[in-house]
Amino acid sequence: MSGQNESPYYFVPHPSRHPISAAVGLLVMLGSLAQWINGESWAPLGVLAGLLWLLFTLWHWFGDAIAESEGGMYGKNVDKSYRWSMSWFIFSEVMFFGAFFGALFYARSISMPWLADLDHKVLWPDFSAFWGNAGPAGTIEAFKTMGPFPIPTINTALLLTSGVTLTISHHALREGHRAKTAFWLFATIVLGAVFMGFQAFEYFHAYHELNLKLTSGIYGSTFFMLTGFHGFHVTMGAIMLSVVLRRVMKGHFTPEHHFAFEGAAWYWHFVDVVWLGLYVVVYWL
Repeated sequence: MSGQNESPYYFVPHPSRHPISAAVGLLVMLGSLAQWINGESWAPLGVLAGLLWLLFTLWHWFGDAIAESEGGMYGKNVDKSYRWSMSWFIFSEVMFFGAFFGALFYARSISMPWLADLDHKVLWPDFSAFWGNAGPAGTIEAFKTMGPFPIPTINTALLLTSGVTLTISHHALREGHRAKTAFWLFATIVLGAVFMGFQAFEYFHAYHELNLKLTSGIYGSTFFMLTGFHGFHVTMGAIMLSVVLRRVMKGHFTPEHHFAFEGAAWYWHFVDVVWLGLYVVVYWL
């Protein structure tokens, strides 16, 4: 927020069309998604239309916020509000992933041993309590589990490196070196893109060589839900950083006022931490 002022008052924007516009896009997208699940042929186009409308709305919404910031309308109170808002947003994401990690823990440490105890041997005598089994009923196609080498380990190195490059970029911004800031921020985005490329290859390998799918029992569902949602968050983080990079190149930030950069950086570091948990729990244990 290079145009930040020192006003003690809180800037209140004029009534906006953006909230209702975003709600319409979400309604069309999610309603069409529900119909897609139920086999309606038109539903994929509805999902695409709703998504494009939502992205169009967000483009203009964030554009208005950037224009207000550059116009000097945001003071310290607005800056504080943005920081609290981003903090609570990341906390909600922590709870989101916590639910999936909790489901994984329940399946591995509670349900699986319970199904394999003596009380259930009469019903499922051939069931073994090892993670990656085909379930007690034997209705799941045989599959192989995903190990930590080589792709998950490479991706771990990529994300950890991206955290370093982003920190270097942040320090460069605080020191007023715009070219250095842009270079290391671009390097961070490239590392995120390479990460997603490796994850796409990993999914291809899982489906075509390991027969590991979303329908492969509790192992397949937890594996793809955790890694898939994480990949989605990496994509969103890379988009945030790309917008920030464009603003850096346009000279929007100063060493003192650059919360947009900081907010995107917080999100990226959160994504890094989640991946470390995934790498240990999903691939190693």
